[in-house]
Formats: sequence, C-alpha cells, structure tokens
Amino acid sequence: MARTLEIVGERWTLLIIRDALFGLRRFDEFAESLGVARNVLSTRLQRLVEHDLLTRVRYQERPERFEYHLTARGHELATTVVALMRWGDRHLGRPGGSARLVEHHTCGTELEARLACPHCDRVVGIDEVSTRRGRAGAEVS
Repeated sequence: MARTLEIVGERWTLLIIRDALFGLRRFDEFAESLGVARNVLSTRLQRLVEHDLLTRVRYQERPERFEYHLTARGHELATTVVALMRWGDRHLGRPGGSARLVEHHTCGTELEARLACPHCDRVVGIDEVSTRRGRAGAEVS
C-alpha cells in the first residue's frame, strides 16, 4: 500500500483521476475543474503519465496540444475513487446530499464500491475477510 500511495496518495492526483474517469481530457478542463496551480497540475499529469495511469494523445499539431486519456491501470482506480466519494458523502457530506452522483446507466441506481468474492460471486463484509503474507510479502518488513 505504501508504494501505491507514493503514486496516487497526493490530493491533486486522485482528483485528476476522478475528473478523467468522468470525462475530462484536456489540461484546461482539469485546471478549471480543480482550481489547481498550472505548474502543480502539469507536474501531476506528467507523473501520472510516467506511472502509466494516463497517456498523452496529441489532438492538435499547431500549436501542439495533448489530451490525457486513462490507461487500463488508471481505469482500475474507478472503484477506489467511487469508494472515497461515497465515504466522504456519508461522513463529511453537506446538507442536501452528494455533490456528484455516480449512477448505473441502465437503471439509474447510485453505485457503491463493495468487497466482492470473484469465486462465490457475492458481496462480503470486512468481518469475512482475512489477510496473509503473499509471495512478495516476505521482502517487506
């Protein structure tokens, strides 16, 4: 988890990922949405590209301009982003409800992030979970 937080644990980074998941692609779109200093945004976008969470795609040659598209690795953070949004709504929310709803296109139900067993195909509670050291865990103290 510590190695993961080195990449995505900074505030602006997760907000960039959130905005990319919800359709933003261009530098100016991120800057307007986040209200972050342009130099900070530039550095964070560069880091996300370096770690293969975003890829730069040229959309204009003169002047040269790029969009930022999520990679498969970036898309995998969707569950984490939704979980953090829902947790914030429950525990830090404002009167009147959620700032942004994440809904299923087909039925309109608000989504939740949950632990699920791919073998049993059912949602499990944290009281049904155990952990153990994996093969790479022997290297970590």
